[in-house]
Amino acid sequence: MAMPQGPQVFPRNEYLRRLAAVKGEMERRELSALMVVVPANITYLTGYTAKSGYVPQGLIVALNDEEPTFITRRMDAPAAIHQMFIDRSLVIGYPEGLIANPDKDGWDALIDHLLEAGFGKANIGLEEQSLSSQTVGKFRARMPAAKIVDFGNTICWIRGIKSDLEIALMREAAAIADAGMLRAKEVIRPGVSEADAAAEIIAQLVRGTGGRHGTDAAGFTLCASPRTSTAHISWAEDHFRDGSQINIELAGVRHGYTSALMRTFSIGKPSDLLQRLHEGEAAGLEAALAVVRPGATCGEVATAFNETLGKFGFKKESRCGYAIGIDWTEPTASFKVGDPTILKPNMTFHLMLGNWIDEDLGYAISETLRVTDSGADTFSTLPREIFQI
Repeated sequence: MAMPQGPQVFPRNEYLRRLAAVKGEMERRELSALMVVVPANITYLTGYTAKSGYVPQGLIVALNDEEPTFITRRMDAPAAIHQMFIDRSLVIGYPEGLIANPDKDGWDALIDHLLEAGFGKANIGLEEQSLSSQTVGKFRARMPAAKIVDFGNTICWIRGIKSDLEIALMREAAAIADAGMLRAKEVIRPGVSEADAAAEIIAQLVRGTGGRHGTDAAGFTLCASPRTSTAHISWAEDHFRDGSQINIELAGVRHGYTSALMRTFSIGKPSDLLQRLHEGEAAGLEAALAVVRPGATCGEVATAFNETLGKFGFKKESRCGYAIGIDWTEPTASFKVGDPTILKPNMTFHLMLGNWIDEDLGYAISETLRVTDSGADTFSTLPREIFQI
């Protein structure tokens, strides 16, 4: 029985709109074909979310073809047929003999297709930052008559301005993130193991809320006393205690679209120092949100936060946020002092105000937001407070 095409997350014309934007950039750079290898960009252009990017694969966007062609490991082709909006004939699986082969690999299959499709003397774009120098060298060596051009992060920047359909998915993901954080508030208690609490929270993120399930499990951090100054570690083989502080960073995911959220918990009354840090961070968050509007820069948002936090006697060394959408981060704009990126409607960001000050002091609060004509639209409905247990 043939693999059926599954329900599509977006209508066909949404994918064609995205492809048209990419092809517009290809025309500007006089490219006949583009090899897309960044998994999030493949998701953006086709709806594919399977985790097959650990081996060579690529989406070939030909300027004169309406739909792209996807070349992947043969065992992953059925998933692509099921998830992608494109015709099944445009999903090509290469043989297993190219896996763990020191002489030829999946990139050779992609190059073979380009040559067979008549692109041997064409201008071809590559997302070189996501390829090894050895792989880029292979393209140049095997296609000596072609002009290989680095396409950079172009598709990532195109992804930066979301459609209303994408915003709707991010709102659904944010509701799931809220549900996960509320579940944390229910299960964090003295004597409860960190692992048991993490299991309950992650289960909620998968179950979802409001009839919408989480379609993937994003990165999850739970940093409890005495590890609250750490940023990116998981739960420990330990238990919560009276007086414990817990910093949580999680996200809801809907078909690759991610909405992140951070909050701090305290079992018992938070210390005076933590309370003062929270007040500074919350005030800085409000100051940053007040700056978000079309025409402002990312750097101005960061400056507003930093200046406000400084009035409370604290400093944040790391950036204040980054573009978010498919997957946790988009490698483009940052809320960082000096970033000149101009905000535009329907850009989305994780205003990430986690602050790790000393080895015994850290704090977490954040909001995922959309830029609107009238300012910042935050997706979470949770209060911006220390959740006291």
